[in-house]
Amino acid sequence: MLHLICGKIAAGKSTLAAELGRPPGTVTLNEDFLLARLYPGEIRTIDDYARCAARLCEAIGPHVVAMLKAGVTVVLDFQANTLKRRAWMRGLIDQAGVAHRLHYLDVPDDVCKQRLRARNAAGTHEYAASDAEFDLFTSYFVPPAPEEGFDVVVHRPT
Repeated sequence: MLHLICGKIAAGKSTLAAELGRPPGTVTLNEDFLLARLYPGEIRTIDDYARCAARLCEAIGPHVVAMLKAGVTVVLDFQANTLKRRAWMRGLIDQAGVAHRLHYLDVPDDVCKQRLRARNAAGTHEYAASDAEFDLFTSYFVPPAPEEGFDVVVHRPT
């Protein structure tokens, strides 16, 4: 099984990924963790993120497929927020021939911004984003659509 996660900054993607990654035989891969260690200090703009994230996806994709083919459940804690990124993820599913779930965290912007400010204040995340950066990244956000062919599970705050 491949678990994918779609949600704006501070929607709760990593929290959900940790929960999904608990069962035995499951591996969680965290994009923010990997980017922070592979490109320390290099990601300052959205263009930097796009460049580094594309390189990470290219490198890690074959390993994700190999794990899935070996019977390992993978939680891909990488943002599935754009059509291009989800197309890459669809390719992983097709190559591995496995079931999947695209978890869509449908959280309002004001809730995400409150969470983001709290996360920034706590200093517990690899990246601290401002409200302006949240707005910039959110301008690229595209919710999943039925024609993309994903098995979508919607999560809303309670």
